[in-house]
Amino acid sequence: MLNSRNVTTGLAIMVSVSLAACGGGEQRQLIQNKGSDTMVNVAQAWAEAYQTVDPAVTVAVTGGGSGTGIAALINGTADIANSSRELKPEEVEQATKNGHTPVELIVGYDALAVYLHPDNPIDTLSKEQLATIYGNGGSATHWTDLGVEVPGCKDQEIVVVSRQNNSGTYEYFREAILGKGDFRLGTRDMHGSKEVVDLVENTPCAIGYSGLAYATDRVKMACISAETGGTCINPTEETAKDGTYPIARSLLMYTSGKPEGAIARYLDWIMSDAGQCIIMQTGYAPVTDVSCDSSS
Repeated sequence: MLNSRNVTTGLAIMVSVSLAACGGGEQRQLIQNKGSDTMVNVAQAWAEAYQTVDPAVTVAVTGGGSGTGIAALINGTADIANSSRELKPEEVEQATKNGHTPVELIVGYDALAVYLHPDNPIDTLSKEQLATIYGNGGSATHWTDLGVEVPGCKDQEIVVVSRQNNSGTYEYFREAILGKGDFRLGTRDMHGSKEVVDLVENTPCAIGYSGLAYATDRVKMACISAETGGTCINPTEETAKDGTYPIARSLLMYTSGKPEGAIARYLDWIMSDAGQCIIMQTGYAPVTDVSCDSSS
């Protein structure tokens, strides 16, 4: 059964297409799944694995950001919207005007990691310090403002790496770190999660935020504390799931109304051990406790 809750709005459409298969006219169903770049890798992995579960269903996955997926759900061009943030009130209002009621399903958890170049001597940061780096008018514009010098960073000016404003990751980080404040001017706004990590890897002066699943051994992740001087928590699958990591969040899928038919069966499978093992193997925390081996 789906572990879902109604928000108060939404829309989705199930598109059926006829495809030729094995020389015959076999009816197949297409599920349009759009949205979060944070979730695009696991969504593609789910879609590919589901082909062996139900060959009569094709899941087409596209990214573009949480805002893009939610807009597609509202205007009827997506059956499932992937999102790394909850719907905004104005999105709920727009969906309501269109006569639709979205249903939210939590499919996993993410620790929104803060990435640093491996040569950066900083290992821990507080949410307050992140606000001084990312916030408009923040006092930390150089690494020396935080009491360190970064090798290879010529003038010690912090290169602040962010996401584009249609990203759920952008919205969540802004709310969690800046509250109602704005990002500072001059941030380098990247289109995708991987691009953030790639830029930090190649830029000693940089700091960026992205999903835990995009971690590599060529960058390091800061240990984050909720308050300056407080105990810091490392971003892991466990601290994402139990909520102890200060920038943990849910990974969401939205449908228009209670899902039925092929969409319901697909989401039920995502919440099964097989689907939850895939999200764990992708680098995020599953909603349910599962034991996965290499063949899962």
